[in-house]
Amino acid sequence: MTEVRTLDHVVIRFAGDSGDGMQLTGDRFTADTATFGNDVATLPNFPAEIRAPAGTLPGVSSFQLHFADSDITTPGDKPEVLVAMNPAALKVNLPDLRLGGMVIVDTADFTERNLARIGYASNPLTDGSLDAYQVVPLDLTALAVAAVKEFDLGRKDASRTKNMFALGLLTWLYGRPVEGTEEFLSRRFASRPQIRDSNLAAFRAGHAYGETTETFAVRYEVPPAPMPAGEYRQINGNTATAYGLMVAARKAGMPLFLGSYPITPASDLLHELSKHKGQGVLTFQAEDEIAGVAAALGASYGGHLGVTTTSGPGLALKMETIGLGVMTELPLVVVDVQRAGPSTGMPTKTEQADLLQAVFGRNGESPVVVIAPQSPGDCFDTALEAARVAITYRTPVIVLSDGYVANGSEPWHVPDIASIPSIEPGFATEPNAHNASGEARHHPYQRDPETQVRAWALPGTPGLEHRIGGLEKSDSGMISYDPENHDRMVALRRAKIDGIARDFADVVVDDPSGQAKVLLLGWGSTYGPLRAATEAVRAEGYEVARAHIRHLNPFPANLGDVLRAYDRVLLPEMNLGQLAMLLRARYLVDVQSYSRVRGLPISSSELAADVITMIQELSA
Repeated sequence: MTEVRTLDHVVIRFAGDSGDGMQLTGDRFTADTATFGNDVATLPNFPAEIRAPAGTLPGVSSFQLHFADSDITTPGDKPEVLVAMNPAALKVNLPDLRLGGMVIVDTADFTERNLARIGYASNPLTDGSLDAYQVVPLDLTALAVAAVKEFDLGRKDASRTKNMFALGLLTWLYGRPVEGTEEFLSRRFASRPQIRDSNLAAFRAGHAYGETTETFAVRYEVPPAPMPAGEYRQINGNTATAYGLMVAARKAGMPLFLGSYPITPASDLLHELSKHKGQGVLTFQAEDEIAGVAAALGASYGGHLGVTTTSGPGLALKMETIGLGVMTELPLVVVDVQRAGPSTGMPTKTEQADLLQAVFGRNGESPVVVIAPQSPGDCFDTALEAARVAITYRTPVIVLSDGYVANGSEPWHVPDIASIPSIEPGFATEPNAHNASGEARHHPYQRDPETQVRAWALPGTPGLEHRIGGLEKSDSGMISYDPENHDRMVALRRAKIDGIARDFADVVVDDPSGQAKVLLLGWGSTYGPLRAATEAVRAEGYEVARAHIRHLNPFPANLGDVLRAYDRVLLPEMNLGQLAMLLRARYLVDVQSYSRVRGLPISSSELAADVITMIQELSA
């Protein structure tokens, strides 16, 4: 009888060729795990090449999943279980596996030729190099082919079901429910009965293999995590961003217009929003990045919530039009799903290196609001806030997402939409000025004296005809080359952005004892690793404070006081210290940069060890 052991968490990585269905396999295991009630965090990782040669190191695709009986914030630094579909997947991912971890290997491709092709001098399954791990060699390909024999598939098509066999096996091994995947396969391949039935057969055969053979002496269970009551669903960051934008448009009573050009890893935003025409969403796949943002700004001029989505290379191309949005003072939401650069860089890898471009990357004095989500679910709230700020203050807002939060997923507590406050566009309905003859007219750049927000009249509103454009204006909207007026307008546009900080929540510091000397500070997707590192440091008996910044321009009002309250401030970023440089310049505090630019999330265990060293040095 198989022994059942209870674990508090598990990190699993599925790895194979980019055509082996590892993303689908990982996503299905995640969905079934979320249904079971565990907390979940994921890290999809796929090659930049559309289709790298099969069996090569650059072609390896992986999906890492961390699930637990408690609240977790990262996909885990090192997997405890590796499912490797070929030699290349084993070689690429083995260095990340914990010593003593389990390796389930498909032995089908471990031929002398395939091994030599990727640099193995001998077979790692037989030469003793895997003795530090629990190795489970299985010919998953042959087992899957046998399971689908009755469907008369060709060898190639039959072997493609090996990912479902592996999924069935892992589903049994960790006690996951089977109904979700069976329903998914039945629905997805409903129009292709042979493919549907063969994948179902392979999935069930994998589950039965674990149950009926003696390959595994132990199977595992991870109890559900306690969660606040409510409705949950699994969500990734791009989908959450799309939903946030849709809700914002509905709350503002404005149609949503997306002008976008496909670019990894932001394309899924275009794909998702294009599904919702029935919700008043209009999507335009433009011929290039410049056309996409220009169309979005034009839609804003016409009274829509104008949105454009991109990644770093596309953001650079959009900058002149974003500057036009600053000059015309129109709402515009720009979602930048950051990827590794420079240039086209590593399109499928994550990074945080667009911060300086977002804050300063336009000609002239052209300030915009910059905010960043901290997790996949938080992308919903961040998109909602970005739209609210853009509409309320008539300004472009750049959302700095990244590949990690955009593609990663977690359980999301579905909000009560009715409880979300409405957004008031405040369109002008009456003239606000008079000409020299006493006739009423509209001055588009006449401002609220407190917020510096200009009067926004939709084109075609009777009696509110006006001019705006890319050249400097006076309050009346007429072109002005007066030096004093330009100086005044530059200062007003800056003051408007600075004043938005009054709407931002203060930075909250997690410092239970109030005795910590070191502050661990983060922004964007570093939230998860920083929180995990903080917990690890405290578990070792050391005091450390933690804070996270959502608002990157303007900064929250209390940020300077927070930074000055600690002897050391350590700022991990997936760049070479961009936010650290801004904080040092703004607040004259010696913020220490902790840079990791590897195309991967920051390692929480590595960070925790370095923080402990810093604390020990301060105490010496």
